[in-house]
Amino acid sequence: MPENLPADTELPGVDVFICTADPTKEPVVEVMNTVLSAMSLDYPPEKLAVYLSDDGGAAVTLYAIKEACGFARVWVPFCKKYGIKTICPDAFFSSFGDDERLMGGSEFKNEEENIRAAYEIFKKNVEKASSVEESVSIDRPPYIEVIHDNKESKLPLLVYMSRERRPSRPHRFKAGALNALLRVSGVMSNAPYMLVLDCDMYCNDPSSAKKAMCFHLDQNICTSLSYVQFPQTFYNVSKNDIYDAQSRSAYKNKYQGMDGVGGTVCAGTGYYLKKEALYGSPINQDNMTPLFLKAQSQYKWESLLYQSEESLQEAEEKFGASRKFINSINSLNDQRNGREIIICDEVIEEAKTLASCTFEENTSWGKEIGYSYNSLLESSYTGYLLHSKGWKSVYLYPKRPCFLGCSTIDMKDALVQLMKWASGLVQVGLSKYSPLTYGVMSRMPLVQNMCYAYFMFSHFLSIPCFLYGIVPPLCFLMGTPVFPKVTSPWFALFTTIFLSSLAEHLYEVSSSGGNLRTWWNEQRIWIIKTVTACLFGCIDVLMKCLGVAKANFRLTNKAIDEEKLRKYEEGKFDFQGAKLFMVPLTFLVVFNVVCFIFGVKRLLVSERNFEEMFGQGFLSFYVLVLSYPILEGLVSKKDK
Repeated sequence: MPENLPADTELPGVDVFICTADPTKEPVVEVMNTVLSAMSLDYPPEKLAVYLSDDGGAAVTLYAIKEACGFARVWVPFCKKYGIKTICPDAFFSSFGDDERLMGGSEFKNEEENIRAAYEIFKKNVEKASSVEESVSIDRPPYIEVIHDNKESKLPLLVYMSRERRPSRPHRFKAGALNALLRVSGVMSNAPYMLVLDCDMYCNDPSSAKKAMCFHLDQNICTSLSYVQFPQTFYNVSKNDIYDAQSRSAYKNKYQGMDGVGGTVCAGTGYYLKKEALYGSPINQDNMTPLFLKAQSQYKWESLLYQSEESLQEAEEKFGASRKFINSINSLNDQRNGREIIICDEVIEEAKTLASCTFEENTSWGKEIGYSYNSLLESSYTGYLLHSKGWKSVYLYPKRPCFLGCSTIDMKDALVQLMKWASGLVQVGLSKYSPLTYGVMSRMPLVQNMCYAYFMFSHFLSIPCFLYGIVPPLCFLMGTPVFPKVTSPWFALFTTIFLSSLAEHLYEVSSSGGNLRTWWNEQRIWIIKTVTACLFGCIDVLMKCLGVAKANFRLTNKAIDEEKLRKYEEGKFDFQGAKLFMVPLTFLVVFNVVCFIFGVKRLLVSERNFEEMFGQGFLSFYVLVLSYPILEGLVSKKDK
């Protein structure tokens, strides 16, 4: 209950981390809208800091954030003056903000027109700069710049960070960027809590920070609470949602179920995390991590935890050779109520050292502390490790989405994204940290551990699904019975299982606001994704285990193509660019068509009993009905 929160002066600080990597795939204007929305959160500006990590090191991104800061000087006060909820300017000036714009008075309308004009100038300047320079630098020194230092006006601290990148050094992808942000923010604002956002996931409700603090400051649960997760919701999902971009089954059903057994999967964006959780175990556990160094029997953070030279050297082995950062960890508890941010040249130089690619050498970063480097799904894997240490989490699903993002609108990006998730989860499932071994012996509740096992191993369903697309049709063609006769009692068992599975899915869809079309679209895309992205994700892990392939971060394209958008809104599948994924799909569809046609012919001309062949004949026909979009795509491609 937000009314039970302490006064603004007593609220703890929050650092917002936003990560971007490539201005060609992540439009700069969209990234800056996310930055502006984060700066507009309903939270004391002196307690709020926004950090943008630019892993591309692009000059246009640095230019754009300076322009965004200039626009924020008029945008943030405007939002707070009129209590604007749609705090992303691009969304506010679109149809999403009609309700708020049309209900304002004459004074509001005058100010709104001036703000709109300023936004158009800002947008034009950034787009012009993007058309000239979008290059990504993969060989560069660290660069830190304070865009706004919180002294001139009531705006949050705004910092641009481009960590050092060298081709000869491990990059660590987003996990490396988040760990660098942890260290840099530690010597600058050092807030005890942090909000992590994807660069295309803007804040849609200014009250999200205070909603999260309702849990983080609850004395009954705060000692073991690591993060508050909000669902990923998308503003551009069509009414058909043919690619299941909203992941309804996960965010509306499975995640809420996990919330009741200790906490849900960390989705990678839209979560408020307590930094202490990344440095140690929860306070109600007996075995503390080395961070606490023979910690006290009663849990509390001393202002000078590392008092002796010996303890400081031990801390440097874990956290790196920066005593300023170690002191920031010691004082995390003191910063719960915030502090005056004093940033000088010395702090900037220390931040650059913390953002260098050699700082983590011979330390525990990515192993025992911070975000783990053992999986490309850094947040999901780190959340799993936090739960295994005994930390809890909360899943908060408010009626108004607190965060809105841009979903994939073509088959290629949808499958590439799922392949990345499948590969990362399967890799963890087969590692020494598997839920079947490590998870069972951890502090995680058994049911919660079983949920993690489901998410990690369910991608292996691609193998039986692929076999089901081959064996029954082939047996139907050859006249070999696979399933019992229709008149057999055993056939009733197969029918019951099949129909109950469809009925369960239909109930889940209808109970979460979907309809029959939603159910059918999810049936189709589930089969398509299972025999393509999930299968390739499993193969990708196998190739990495054999040393044939190495870890590769696949960045999803966030730029919107008008032709693809038109097809998506019309409910037409777009397979352009998905040639690799089309190989198993095309094979299965063509194979089923041939087997079904000639199987039916054999059934009609032979003396084979129809009752024996009905099972695999029906299954082959059902697969063909689900595969209609693929057949349609193949025919249209041939015509062209």
